[in-house]
Parts: sequence; structure tokens; C-alpha cells
Amino acid sequence: LHMGHALNNTLQDILVRFERMRGKNVLWQPGMDHAGIATQMVVERQLMEKQIHRRDLTREQFIEKVWEWKAESGGAIFNQLKRLGASADWSRERFTMDEGLSKAVLEVFVTLYKEGLIYKDKRLVNWDPKLLTAISDLEVEQHEVNGNLWHFRYPIEGEAFDPENPKTFITVATTRPETMLGDTAVAVHPDDERFTDLVGRNVVLPIVGRKIPIVADEYSDPEKGSGAVKITPAHDFNDFEVGKRHKLPAINILTVEAAIKLKDNEDFLAGIEVTPARQAVWDELDGLDRFTARKKIVELMEAGGFLDKVEPHRHAVPHGDRGGVPIEPFLTDQWYVNAAELAKPAIASVREGRTNFVPKNWEKTYFDWMENIQPWCISRQLWWGHQIPAWYGPDGHVFVEKTEEEALAAAIEYYLALEGPWKAWVEDKLENFQPGEILTRDEDVLDTWFSSALWPFSTLGWPDQTPELKTYYQTDVLVTGFDIIFFWVARMMMMGLHFMDEEPFHTVYVHALVRDKNGAKMSKSKGNVIDPLDLIDEYGADALRFTLTVMAAQGRDVKLDPAR
Repeated sequence: LHMGHALNNTLQDILVRFERMRGKNVLWQPGMDHAGIATQMVVERQLMEKQIHRRDLTREQFIEKVWEWKAESGGAIFNQLKRLGASADWSRERFTMDEGLSKAVLEVFVTLYKEGLIYKDKRLVNWDPKLLTAISDLEVEQHEVNGNLWHFRYPIEGEAFDPENPKTFITVATTRPETMLGDTAVAVHPDDERFTDLVGRNVVLPIVGRKIPIVADEYSDPEKGSGAVKITPAHDFNDFEVGKRHKLPAINILTVEAAIKLKDNEDFLAGIEVTPARQAVWDELDGLDRFTARKKIVELMEAGGFLDKVEPHRHAVPHGDRGGVPIEPFLTDQWYVNAAELAKPAIASVREGRTNFVPKNWEKTYFDWMENIQPWCISRQLWWGHQIPAWYGPDGHVFVEKTEEEALAAAIEYYLALEGPWKAWVEDKLENFQPGEILTRDEDVLDTWFSSALWPFSTLGWPDQTPELKTYYQTDVLVTGFDIIFFWVARMMMMGLHFMDEEPFHTVYVHALVRDKNGAKMSKSKGNVIDPLDLIDEYGADALRFTLTVMAAQGRDVKLDPAR
């Protein structure tokens, strides 16, 4: 536990004890989520100490190891909360991977899929090339780094390229030269008169030879750099949107490990004249790590006269908070929730005062997020978590059901109604039926926040209509930190309204953050973390609870100094 947990649980405990003293029937239900990526990493590290790699085990064996670790560590968290004095109903402990909650997850996924609100799509995600999974925005940290801004000359088609003659090229700048291999346009601002005559013409991409259009788009800022920007829809979130507006192809030039992938890459080769000279260069680049490729591409651009200048440039680079390496915007097939549709009633609930934020200023944050909501990527390439209940037939057709038996029944009905080779193939397989021959299960698991979003009703027995569900849904108050308003609060609102037709809570009380004595965020890397149990050992639980509560009551972040 960290100091934020200590403050959060103290505030909940005060509310709960106060309402009990007033004679209310109060439920404070303790529980934990399964922390998919964090838990898998801890267990993988433990296995590596014994020289065992996750891939040396079957999926089932690995999950067994995770449950063993959970049995050892899960109890420790609840014991820490008890030492803090939390008066929760410990007989009702829940865990997002327990049987009842897993049943609710299946029910919700299958229902949303059949309503058209869950679907599979190829979109850009935050990709961690070390952990080999998509990660959420919450798991991405921005690190300021001293890098470079490389200015490249892209020759205009039909002009004899001359590095000394600006009329023969257009200059673009980038902090990630390796992504140029996937460029599919250059964008200029529609009102930028310097480029009016060039819009609609093509440039010829150096090293590659791909002809790409110059398009007019407001994403380009005339005040920045040359005013022209390279567009790589498969490797940049803004470029992806520009690509959609102009129907540009998205060319992925990286492997999942973030190495250059040009060999047998049909998208990369489309429409390019392959010459021996180009092929030799591509062979040299293929398979290189992204940062090695960056240096090589800059060398090649300089040798060809295409490097205009290099400027030192301090900028933010997104890193995965667990893997610790720069993440890549990566084009991949993932499962999504149509969050915009689910957000509509959740926005109305707060607008119309059925759910209120305290302090009220956090409602603006909530609306900003909810009104600009993107599809929610819910699949993760991990082993620990709720495996997605989707099965694929021999032709790739997907069947989403709660069990493999139900999926198989749906598949047989589907294929036997078809005319063509798959009908005969399935009939043949059914004659000597072997489990797993007709259908293959999706290997991905769900984002941890998916099951956490169901917490207010899944923990009370839903989808069964239990007495607890009738008595305790809706709940009154959610106490939380502002950093998970979007990731947890908003999603509980969306799911609660969709499946229960009522908001999960009337009030969201957003408390301050606990920082160190200088106001810096506590983090292990800074070495400024204060363990609440150390303070309880030294001063007692009541002293810590009182201090945190008094300091949090002022509404500002708590600067905690044990010496005070």
C-alpha cells in the first residue's frame, strides 16, 4: 500500500463509521482488481530468477503460478488495510478474477458484442515493444529527453532534385527518422500561400521511391518548422487522423519488437519500382532495431543530399511505465468498445445532477474526457486476465459466446448453412470430432479496467438478481483520486447505466494527492516514498489517519513531512 491508499481508505472509513452511527445499513465491500500487466510482470520476474521464461510454460501452468503468488500476496494488502483501521465487511472480499465476477465479465462482453458495441478493428494503439502488448494511456509516462530534430528534403516529382534549389524539394522535420519508411503524404496548411501551388502534386520519398501526395490539412502549423509535415498514419496518432481524412494508406514498417520490417511487407512495397540499388538499401535496414535504423537512415539521407539540417531538440517521449522503454504508436487488430455511445447517458447523469462531483470543478475534467471520448481498446496481449470469449472458424469468421460449447454450436449452424468448401470441411471434421479442431480461441485477455468498470454491480451478484443487488445498488458515495476519473469512474458510470439503468453512485468525492514534503509526486525511482505502515509503527494508526484527514480537508494536495 502507498500513502494515497492510506488517505483514500481513511476517508472512506470516516464516512462509513459516521453513517453506521446514524443507524444506516452500510455496506463497505473490500476487494482488489487483478492488475493484469503489473501482476504478470511480477510473476515473470520471479520465474526468471529460477531461469524459467514464461514461454517455457503452457498458459495454464503460468496462470497457476500467478494464482500461487496471489494467495501469498493478496492477504498482505487486506492485512495492511486492517492495520490502518479500515472497518470494511471483510466477510465479503471480492477479486475481479473470482468466479462470480468472471461470470459478469462474460455476460457483459457477449451482450455488448451482440448489441454492436464491442467490435474488432485495426487502429493505432500504445504498443510496448518490451512487454509485447497494447497498453492504456494511464500506463504511459512522458519522459523529457534531449533529442534531435532532423530536417529532410523530399524531392518534388517531375523536378530535377538539386539540394541548392528549394524549388525542387519540400522540407519536413521529424524526431523519428526511421518512421519515414512508412510516410504516405506530406501535409501543409490550406492557408499557407508558400505551398498553394504544390498541393495535389507528389514528392518522391528518398530511400523508398514511393510517390506520396502533398495534401492540405489544418493539422500542419505554418509557424512550426518549414510548415510542412511528413504523415505516417501507421506510426503516429495525429497522422492516423490525417490519414483517415485524406484516405491515405497506413504502412506499418515495424515488427512487434520495434525492429524494421521491409522484407515480404506488401504494404511497404505497394506501388514502388523495386531496383537493385533500392533493394540493397532495404536489405541493410531490414531487421535493424528502431534506434539503430534511425542512425542508418540519417546517414543515408545525408549521403544522398536529402539532409537539410539537424537541430538539438528537447521533447517528451512516451514510455511504458512497466516496461520502461519508449512506446510505439502501432497499427494492430484489437477489440474495442464503442465508448462514445455508452458515454451519452453518463454525460447526461452528471449534467442533470443525478451524480455530483465534490469538489464540483472535477465535473469539467469529466466532461472534457467524455465529450471527446475515443473507442476504448480493451484487448491485451497477456496471459493473466479474463480471456476474451471469442472463437475463430477455419475461414476467420468470429463467434462470440460465453462458452466454447455455445460457440461451437453457433459455428456448426453457420457453416452448415453455407454453400462451398467450408461446409464440406466442417462436415468432415464433425464425423471424427476432436475438440479444438474447428474453432481456435482468441488468445488475448481483457484490459483490467473492463472488469473494474463492473465493480458496483458485479460484486453484488449480477447478472443474478440477488437480495444484495436489490438492497445496495445504487451506492451513495465513491471516494477516489482524480487520476482515475476517466479510467475507472467514467467507465463505472457507463457500464452501470447500460446494464442497471441507474447510476452506480450519487456522489463522487475526489480527494487530493499525497506528495512528499517538497510537493513532489512520490515514486520509487525518486526514493521519496513514505510507507504508511512505517508511520503506523512509529506513531500509531490514529495519528496517521488524523494527519491525513486534516491536511486533505483543505482541498489542496497533501505535503507530507513525518518530521512535522
